[in-house]
Amino acid sequence: MGSGSAEDPGGRGGPPGGTGNDSPDAAGGADTPQAAAAQDDGEGREPANKQRSFWKELPLLIGIALVLALLIKTFLVQAFSIPSDSMQNTLQQGDRVLVDKLTPWFGSEPERGEVVVFNDPADWLIGEPTPEPNPVQRVLSWIGLMPSSEEKDLIKRVVGVGGDTIECEGTGPLKVNGKALNESYVYAGNTPCTMDDHGGQFKVTVPEGKIWVMGDHRQNSLDSRYHQNDKNEGFVPVDNVVGRAIVIAWPPTRWATLPVPDAFDQNLGAAAPGALGLAGAVPLVLWRRRRLLTAGSGRVTGSGTAG
Repeated sequence: MGSGSAEDPGGRGGPPGGTGNDSPDAAGGADTPQAAAAQDDGEGREPANKQRSFWKELPLLIGIALVLALLIKTFLVQAFSIPSDSMQNTLQQGDRVLVDKLTPWFGSEPERGEVVVFNDPADWLIGEPTPEPNPVQRVLSWIGLMPSSEEKDLIKRVVGVGGDTIECEGTGPLKVNGKALNESYVYAGNTPCTMDDHGGQFKVTVPEGKIWVMGDHRQNSLDSRYHQNDKNEGFVPVDNVVGRAIVIAWPPTRWATLPVPDAFDQNLGAAAPGALGLAGAVPLVLWRRRRLLTAGSGRVTGSGTAG
């Protein structure tokens, strides 16, 4: 025979045509060098088999990873790039933020002070250049590791929600429902309100289902103030909100969370018209009741005396 079997690597020590059913003695014994070599050879081939198995499974693993990444992008978090300086110094141009997309699925709406990403509500980005991504960037954006260049999204801070009255007079401070905000996050050197005739001076009441947004770099942000002539009067529909930016993820030197500032911790709630009416009616009812009781007491005393 030209080559040996696994039981007889050297091609010797057994009759021609021998099979694996031959006894150890027929093959030269279990302790012969040939048997030991067969065992070593068998063990040496085992890692090669495992390696081939891994490469067969690799496409499946990549497919599962891509599906998970797509699900995470769609329902949990997504990365967005900061394209401008309108949110300085909270966010710098080129920062990558992670946006919580899960919370809105449970009915949560934006709150005052949150930094949110939202779809362009009424051509706010018209005329802005759209860079052409390369193939690698297209793949990364599809799995959520990079924002899509086709998505027209903006990022601003929520200043007012449905029912709030927002006011800017002079250079500020900005007022929410009559209460002044101490906005420490506003870009250094900026004033909370802008003295111009294009929207910097305003007093608006936010409709239900809408929000009023402003950039932290007040003198370099085309936000709700400067879109009061669009179809939404500068307000952003809640349905346009993609999610809340929760952390700066890149670059590593800029890593930080994005909490709601202390300026929004005070009680800024707008009293509902019904509540205001009730509050005003209570003293009037009490005064009227006291007056009737006093008058009634006089009549009873008079009747008693007459009797």
